Amino acid sequence: MNRLIAVIGGDERYLELIRQLNMLPETTIILVGFDNLEQGFMGLTQMEVDELELEKLDAVVLPITGTDEKGGVETVFSDHPIQLSKQWFKQLKKTALIFTGITNDYLSTVTKEANISLIPLLDRDDVAIYNSIPTAEGAIMMAIEHTDYTIHSSRVNVVGFGRVGNTVANKFAALGAKVSVSASSIKELARITEMGLTAVPLADLPAYTNECDLLINTIPARVVTKDSIQNLPPHALIVDLASNPGGTDFVYAKQRGITAILSRSLPGIVAPKTAGRILADVIKQSVVKGD
Repeated sequence: MNRLIAVIGGDERYLELIRQLNMLPETTIILVGFDNLEQGFMGLTQMEVDELELEKLDAVVLPITGTDEKGGVETVFSDHPIQLSKQWFKQLKKTALIFTGITNDYLSTVTKEANISLIPLLDRDDVAIYNSIPTAEGAIMMAIEHTDYTIHSSRVNVVGFGRVGNTVANKFAALGAKVSVSASSIKELARITEMGLTAVPLADLPAYTNECDLLINTIPARVVTKDSIQNLPPHALIVDLASNPGGTDFVYAKQRGITAILSRSLPGIVAPKTAGRILADVIKQSVVKGD
């Protein structure tokens, strides 16, 4: 049986994703939204979205950003807008798998109404943990680019100890930084201490930022507030790794003259090939499992 997978939109990491998916046996890959791509994919079919035979598709791979709240798809390699309506999803067969990086109310609703499976890849622990590696490397890159002091011996405060925060704290500590980590749960604070790092209850963060050269936020909620920012030294740098709009009061940081950067999609910027392979591996496993 020949599988039919449509890849609709996507950024640079999707180039490696497409190469990996194309290695699946008995699988045909159709590309939508890649017409401006300079390096073509030999042997792969490119179509407009309205040319797809939806009832024959076994899987649809949407961009990391999924769709907007009206079904619009971001296309990095095309000038042609792509719109996926509720009716579009309802024309897919019930066994079709829809892959996206993140979801939203629109995408969750239309797939539920169409009774088809939606798989938000970045919600998966394995993808998030693998992605945390290039994210941490990206944070290191930004720290080097935007400061005039070494990471070694710098005072680094990582806010959040989830899948990204854990890796970021570990990598900066390995470079010789003096790392403290802010978290809210007793379990996380205990693990931070066990790792040889300084554990800071999240509620006490403002009391510790006066001795902070680099503050890295990983929590997608407003946690780096005015109280924390006002105590930062003038040379401090804030790198916010949380999803848009981040967890930092960027307006107050600017008023104080503190450089604060919202760094989104670092895996796709720092290591698009690795990031694409991570996504492709999960998609291949899911598609094969669904046969």
